[in-house]
Amino acid sequence: MPNLEHPAYPADTLLHLESLMPCRESQVSMLLSIFGERQQFSFPSIFIYGHTSSGKTYVMQTLLNTLQLPHVFVNCVEYFTSRLLLEEILIQLQSCSSETEQTSHVPCDNFNDFVRLFKQAVVSRELQDQTLYIVLDRAEQLREMEANILPAFLRLQELTDRNVTVVLLSEIVWELFRPNTGCFEPLTLYFPDYSIGHLQKILSQNHPPEYSADFYAAYINILLGVFYMVCRDLKELQHLAVLNFSKYCEPVVRGEANERDTRKLWKNIEPHLKKAMQTVYLREISSSQWERLQHDDGEPGQLKGLSAHTHVELPYYSKFLLIAAYLASYNPVRTDKRFFLKHHGKIRKTNFLKKHEKTSNHLLGPKPFPLDRLLAILYSIVDNRVAPTANIFSQITSLVTLQLLSVVGHNDQLDGPRYKCTVSLDFIRAIAR
Repeated sequence: MPNLEHPAYPADTLLHLESLMPCRESQVSMLLSIFGERQQFSFPSIFIYGHTSSGKTYVMQTLLNTLQLPHVFVNCVEYFTSRLLLEEILIQLQSCSSETEQTSHVPCDNFNDFVRLFKQAVVSRELQDQTLYIVLDRAEQLREMEANILPAFLRLQELTDRNVTVVLLSEIVWELFRPNTGCFEPLTLYFPDYSIGHLQKILSQNHPPEYSADFYAAYINILLGVFYMVCRDLKELQHLAVLNFSKYCEPVVRGEANERDTRKLWKNIEPHLKKAMQTVYLREISSSQWERLQHDDGEPGQLKGLSAHTHVELPYYSKFLLIAAYLASYNPVRTDKRFFLKHHGKIRKTNFLKKHEKTSNHLLGPKPFPLDRLLAILYSIVDNRVAPTANIFSQITSLVTLQLLSVVGHNDQLDGPRYKCTVSLDFIRAIAR
């Protein structure tokens, strides 16, 4: 029984549409209800929002192309000024007709000219008998244009007196769009994130023909078990699935295991998935370089990219400053005397320390510290005498610029600036070596 039903379109087309957009049946059904039939007036403007890779752009493109509805699709990042945007809509509008001749390009300087040229194009292309859809992807860029662009697009059906619907696609909510002067409220539609079950179903559809569907589904289940907590991006997960599948199949290719021996397959792929965890979203190296690194059984430190922090070269005292900042961020203030003072006297063991000794400060995150504490720890861990010169303070500023340290609070505090260390323990260990 198909989930999509609409009297204006044949059942086989809707069934094909459902197969192209799995796990988005409710959103597609809602859009079909809003669109209605071809000759019916739809809602003047629709605002669709959701996080990255929630299927907004793909669903709209697939829906309009499969049903062969006349539409214009424009990315507002690519056409970043109002003139480029309006002219691109008119250019694409010329290709919505079956006519072969192309009209000459007409410049469009403002929205009044756009409304006049839009009416002419709709009449000349014989589009007045059916709904025309103008889809503006990455619509948050409209807020950077003239103040009248967004309200005018929301009322384009009223301004042109034509059967046109404007669809805005964005990653932010409508409340961040609404102008202070008020405007026509669009019909909002939310695309939620894919759940782990949805991702499992979508990713399992791309299994290679030489392997069974159950074997590839088990691989996707392992992949999501590792990456789902840190990455919900469908595109990134598709990239990771293609990139690491050959390593998962190695025991089967060598004859050391069969497709049902999940324990051996997991032990073989686990270290490589941990290495891939370091480069999620970054695209530091190409796919061929990553495959070569897996083939050579290279270590994560061999990556020549942003995550290879061990290759960062810093000045001599900057390394000590960073180590001191890390110690100040993760060690409580009450322990400074015991750790950094040579003749600190007798330290009593209290029940307070025993009560909290199981709680790791690394789980709580870095704590802010004042500048004088940073310099005090620096003087205690450096062997020779360090004078508080302008060179030391300039290196602290450089570490903030490199985002290895971050400034906490305002700069006009009477008690001086406060900092927080933003690097990991592995990076500090590499610096300390």
